[in-house]
Amino acid sequence: MIARIARALGPEVPALLGFLALVIAVFGLVSPRFLTAGNFASIAFQLPELGLLTLAMMIPIVSGGLNLAIIYTANMAGLTLAWVLQAHGGPEAPAWAFALGTMAALAVGAAAGGLSGAVIAFTGAHPILVTLAMMIFLRGLGEYLTRGGDISGFPPFLAAIGHGTAFGLPVPLLIFGLAAFAWHLMLGRMRHGFSVYMIGSNPAAARYSGLNVRRTLVLLYTLSGLMCAIAGILMLTRFNSVRVGHGEALLLVTVLACFLGGVDPFGGFGRVLPVVIALFILQALSSGLNLLGANQHLATAVWGLFLIGVMVLRHLFGRWPFRRRKGN
Repeated sequence: MIARIARALGPEVPALLGFLALVIAVFGLVSPRFLTAGNFASIAFQLPELGLLTLAMMIPIVSGGLNLAIIYTANMAGLTLAWVLQAHGGPEAPAWAFALGTMAALAVGAAAGGLSGAVIAFTGAHPILVTLAMMIFLRGLGEYLTRGGDISGFPPFLAAIGHGTAFGLPVPLLIFGLAAFAWHLMLGRMRHGFSVYMIGSNPAAARYSGLNVRRTLVLLYTLSGLMCAIAGILMLTRFNSVRVGHGEALLLVTVLACFLGGVDPFGGFGRVLPVVIALFILQALSSGLNLLGANQHLATAVWGLFLIGVMVLRHLFGRWPFRRRKGN
């Protein structure tokens, strides 16, 4: 039974869980405040923002691409919601204005992602170049419309989303959990997920097998933009303000989380559960360094070194079986 569960989970999950336990144990020893309910609650509220953006990055990577525009797509979606709320009373805006603004924000996120996907699918341009252009466009547009400032002052009921709890769990964590489960179902149980894996493994073979590669690419980048919009909405409710450039430091961390979670950087393989565990590892590292008094910039530097270490280890372990056979 245990062996069957281990095979179902895959080789990454036990290793990541062990590493997570090691991180918790080390920081628990060096910082008495780490193993406290308050610290774990803080992690639970902070992780969903990064988690949603990582899910938005994950499916383009699985398809063999990348979405460099995730941060600014989230920012533009948040700005869209903010403008709708401001137009209907700001702090006095009714609930229906929030619903209207949420739909508009989701539409903006989906449109940004869909446009990138359409350009990639119908022109054959590299995803890095296309999404880089989209990132520059959204950043410039957002800074022009906001004059580089931020928008704040929203209805008090939004705090229940960004800071509230339900069923004993933080609402943001529940939102992230539902999003991760939806991604798991899509990639593991739906035809679109199978198509994403096929394109990531071999685009030419996917095309010759009869898959509609163009439609799949447009849809997966649309879904990526939609997930960015959810992240942007959540950021607005958590910080009660929104501006262009918020969360810029998280872009490469989402890539790190995907690689740490076993997503193949060349496409064709990746599962949601290992990525979720990798997110908890990174958030625990950040929280532990913060409790030790480390500067946030140092934490970012540690994440960068961690990414290099992950790539080196994956390279070494990937070559080990070959070396062992060669030695025999």
